[in-house]
Amino acid sequence: MLSSAIRKILENSQNAAKITAISSQLRYLRGQRSAPSEIDVFQPTDISAKYDDNEPVAETATRKSYKEVALDFGNREAHVPSFNLAAYVNSSNTLQQFVKLGVNLHSIERRKGLGEFVLRLDFEKDVKPCISFLADQGVSADDFGRMFTKNPLVFKEDLDDLQTRVEYLKSKRFSDEARQRILTHNPFWLMFSTKRVDRRLGYFQKEFRLSGHDLRLLATREPNVITYNMEHLRKSVFTLKEEMGFDAKELSALIVRKPRLMMIPPDDLIERFSYIHQDMGLSHAQIIQSPELLASREFRLRERHEFLKLLGRAQYDPQKDLYISPKTIVEGNNFYFVRNVAKSDLKTFDLFLKTR
Repeated sequence: MLSSAIRKILENSQNAAKITAISSQLRYLRGQRSAPSEIDVFQPTDISAKYDDNEPVAETATRKSYKEVALDFGNREAHVPSFNLAAYVNSSNTLQQFVKLGVNLHSIERRKGLGEFVLRLDFEKDVKPCISFLADQGVSADDFGRMFTKNPLVFKEDLDDLQTRVEYLKSKRFSDEARQRILTHNPFWLMFSTKRVDRRLGYFQKEFRLSGHDLRLLATREPNVITYNMEHLRKSVFTLKEEMGFDAKELSALIVRKPRLMMIPPDDLIERFSYIHQDMGLSHAQIIQSPELLASREFRLRERHEFLKLLGRAQYDPQKDLYISPKTIVEGNNFYFVRNVAKSDLKTFDLFLKTR
């Protein structure tokens, strides 16, 4: 009954909006008829305002080694391939094997230098030993395609070095399952020396005062954060601590629960936190219990919270009736949210989105 009433209100407001738009168009047409000599002149876009011809080009980027290209985690412009790897598949056993493994050759050839590198690989000598090594670590054959697409330069690494890096994880008491997850979700990890990984793990343990268990939990939940750009990580940590006001203990709990938050641009974190804390009225403690909210886009939070508010269900206090767990707001697709959280129907939600 409530959804039907709300739907009628939304439909009426939508119709009112259409009438208003039509009235505005009619007034415009009458004005045009009374002044036929007036012609709208469209000004050309000022291209110089968007692009600076004097902006220096980073020539050093073209001289990056293969390893530097693989470990560059910043935004990288798509490289237009000088050739198409697909044209070499019929004559290259290595490429044929890559296709069978599910490697995305098109993705590889778009990154500068990697197409040429892959084409020179000998499957029996360069690729097969690495596959055997990964299989021995418990990596599933189903994951090889995605791993090699993301980081084909793993074939440049010496097998003894790879074994040393795995032994390091064992020495730090990472379980078999944890090591498998790390290698599968972050193939770049194997490109980092043990000294470099040790420094990274040491940074997180010291910065957030983590126990060995929590450090392993953080690295296993989000392996990419350990090899991520350190400058970005420091900025995100500063934002979480200084701009959002989480104290040391709260921050430790937050990043262990959701380490990916440190990989999100600081400006996005601030925007989401502002809406969650001020508009939705959630405390720091509630945010720590539902860190998924900070990992969700602000417009998605806004849409769902405002819909719950319209239904009178935006109630996040567990001590009161009709309580809704904040983390459920960002769970699932719209159908799941409408049916299981808002207790409404998709038609009403779609109409609400159109009339916002």
